[in-house]
Amino acid sequence: MLTLRKPTRRLRLIGKLTLALALAGGSIAAAPSGVQAADGPYWKGPAPTNASVTATTGPFRVTEARISGLVSGFGGGRIYYPTDTSQGTFGAVAISPGFTAYWSSLEWLGPRLASQGFVVIGIETNSTLDQPASRGNQLLAALDWAVTSSPAASRIDRNRLAVAGHSMGGGGSLEASLDRPSLKAAIPLAPWNATKSWTRQRVPTLIIGGSSDTIAPVSSHSEPFYTSLGSPEKAYLELRGGSHFFPQTPNDDVAKMMISWLKRFVDEDTRYSQFLCPGPSGLGISEYRNTCPI
Repeated sequence: MLTLRKPTRRLRLIGKLTLALALAGGSIAAAPSGVQAADGPYWKGPAPTNASVTATTGPFRVTEARISGLVSGFGGGRIYYPTDTSQGTFGAVAISPGFTAYWSSLEWLGPRLASQGFVVIGIETNSTLDQPASRGNQLLAALDWAVTSSPAASRIDRNRLAVAGHSMGGGGSLEASLDRPSLKAAIPLAPWNATKSWTRQRVPTLIIGGSSDTIAPVSSHSEPFYTSLGSPEKAYLELRGGSHFFPQTPNDDVAKMMISWLKRFVDEDTRYSQFLCPGPSGLGISEYRNTCPI
């Protein structure tokens, strides 16, 4: 038999409040539908805006240190990482310069990415003449060093690692992601590689090329690389008028896409999908392709 219980004092008060609001023509508002019940486990920093992903400095303070050339497997470089120890561990990305170049050619990327909540290892290669396969091995060696022996080792989540690089370093990032499919992201910039097909590569990959690149023309490098990628998640951004050396100059479009790609796939932060789908547009962009929804 169903027993009807006498309403508690709290329920009576709620009922009176509801009635009063109704009589006054008011209503009880529901929680906004856009409110997240809980953030993702790896989300870092405030909700992003277009201004925040193009800012020269993100929400995290950064420190940096020189990497001795005596490390095993790569030629040293610099490491950048957030000083905040209250946010748990961070994802990490190793970045290689291009043929005949040094890390200083890409140095602007170190503090810019790190200030968004990543550990960044900018490597020097064993030789400035190293080919893509060697650079890929060195990127992986740099990640291995970072999670075991670097001053930021305790702050890195070894399960959330990525690679990037310019020119032959970009080709190296494709090699590294093929060799280590557990990587969370790869970002080749104006990549060069004699291998054109990457059907066995499964790492989420963003390729950025320049329409005026005469050293690694997009028609014979970036575009066939993108088309052949076996990864279910990939994107291709082409900068209008971009030369082969566009990665060596600070660029808001490049930074925005790199930050968003790393946030989305290293941090699994879906708040950044808005910058990837439908993607960037404007006078500086000549083409953008993707596998939306991401």
